[in-house]
Amino acid sequence: MKAFVFPGQGAQFVGMGKDLYDSNEQAKELFEKANEILGYRITDIMFAGTDEELKQTKVTQPAVFLHSVISALFETHTENPEENRPRMVAGHSLGEFSALTVAGALSFEDGLRLVYARAMAMQKACEMAPSTMAAIIGLPDEKVEEICAGINKDGYVVIPANYNNPGQLVISGNIEAIQEACEKLKAAGAKRALPLKVGGAFHSPLMQPAKDELQAAIEKTEVMAPICPVYQNVDGKPHTDPVEIKANLIAQLTSPVRWTQCVQNMIADGADDFTECGPGKALQGMIAKIDRSVNVHGVI
Repeated sequence: MKAFVFPGQGAQFVGMGKDLYDSNEQAKELFEKANEILGYRITDIMFAGTDEELKQTKVTQPAVFLHSVISALFETHTENPEENRPRMVAGHSLGEFSALTVAGALSFEDGLRLVYARAMAMQKACEMAPSTMAAIIGLPDEKVEEICAGINKDGYVVIPANYNNPGQLVISGNIEAIQEACEKLKAAGAKRALPLKVGGAFHSPLMQPAKDELQAAIEKTEVMAPICPVYQNVDGKPHTDPVEIKANLIAQLTSPVRWTQCVQNMIADGADDFTECGPGKALQGMIAKIDRSVNVHGVI
């Protein structure tokens, strides 16, 4: 059974999407529509900008969304569209908006507007409280959770944020709390405790201001019943009810990304062929580490 998965922030690269723009008229129309919605030519930065320009918050998230969604549409609009249609979808963090758009729960226009609103709200939250994230390699999830729980307290935040695959968990919180956690996790046997070059503590309580701002935008947006189940980050379970989808999308910014659970549940429900739609190969690597028996590839 075919599943589509969509990457999050960090997968971007200069030149992304240019091949689609040049080779497919429908893709070109969608890119141009995005330029109109955003009010600036994001395609100029995606196709020929600098790395620094592409790292701007207002650019990165919509750029990854656009590349992901248009890649997926290109994959399904073939000689055998029914055969290539996904039977389930999921996205990692930002990628959940791509998944919902491809599954028809969000329109292209609304998906892009929400992603842009999300990016700007997250940037504001990052500026309010210096914070960061770190990747912990080589410890059981339960041990990471235990050590974080021993440090975490009011005003001093460190929590598990991204359950990427067994043995790889990203933590999120205040800079000092992350530093203390990394030291304790290495002492507990972590192979690596690697601070990440990110602007804030994503998927933690420190994103509450962004959640409040994004909630208002999500509540005003129409969410429709998707054409297939969407496995959402907050619980790793399949959802088709628009009310549930909205609530989970609102909760996502301050909740962990349960990617391991998403993939495990998709496989349990019959997924055996995963297509990563969008830039990079990060999700392909994660899925291979979760279950090596399934077929994993990018858009062909």
